[in-house]
Amino acid sequence: MAAPSGAARNLRLYGAAVARLLVRARPPRGEVEGATERPVLVLGSPRSGTTFVARSIGSVPGFADLGELPPWKAAIPRLVSQPEGEAARELRRILETVRRYGLLRGRRAVEQSPETAFVIGAALRAYPQAAIVHMVRDPRDVAASLVQKGWLREGRPGRDDVGQPYGHYARFWVEPERRAEFDEATEARRAAWAWRRYVSAARGAPASTVDVRYEALAADAETASEPLAAHIGADPVLLAQALGRMHDESVGRWRRNLTPQQVDEVEAEAGELMEELGYS
Repeated sequence: MAAPSGAARNLRLYGAAVARLLVRARPPRGEVEGATERPVLVLGSPRSGTTFVARSIGSVPGFADLGELPPWKAAIPRLVSQPEGEAARELRRILETVRRYGLLRGRRAVEQSPETAFVIGAALRAYPQAAIVHMVRDPRDVAASLVQKGWLREGRPGRDDVGQPYGHYARFWVEPERRAEFDEATEARRAAWAWRRYVSAARGAPASTVDVRYEALAADAETASEPLAAHIGADPVLLAQALGRMHDESVGRWRRNLTPQQVDEVEAEAGELMEELGYS
């Protein structure tokens, strides 16, 4: 069977995005002024709690969780090498197309693709009033989760939700001069590499960003959610209630799930940023 054309693939990606929104659709409780220009972009390393937090925000009246928009996510590896203005225009076109057909009039979109960190300048150029939420989690726990998933494992079959294959190959976010090194690295080191690159990229727009610690949310969602609610303009009580469903069983899981050698690999790759963020 012939591979699908670019147009057919794009149609499938948009169709998946709109279908997901229509399933989740609910009548808005009044329109939010300026909703179109004020999306919320949830960033962070994979396995850092981005999905849970985006869904929690999306459950608050006035917001709509889009998930990881397939056409948006699929475009990012290509957009990182384009001029920022061109990338911004494409990101806006994608999101507005999905908003129009997904019945999101009057609600603020919540997009949760972690890869948006690598085009954060273009995203803010497309939506200058966007609110960035950066989920930060202990890289050792992130590595433990990624190793369990096996997404970066050599020989891992299958593809992700936008058709990208799993496996140990170097993604677009790996430094060009270190691509061969990434291919030869251990799985735990690749996981730490991903954490370091995603977190570093997500810190590129501090004036528009609020950092949310996974561990703080798990320990006391009400207190930890206060600056988040203020930053995105959400009802603090309803947001705290939604975030209160987070459990703390996964905090410190690296102590159970990583070997001492894997911990050494994580700290060797990400140790400097770990120290800066207080993960000793």
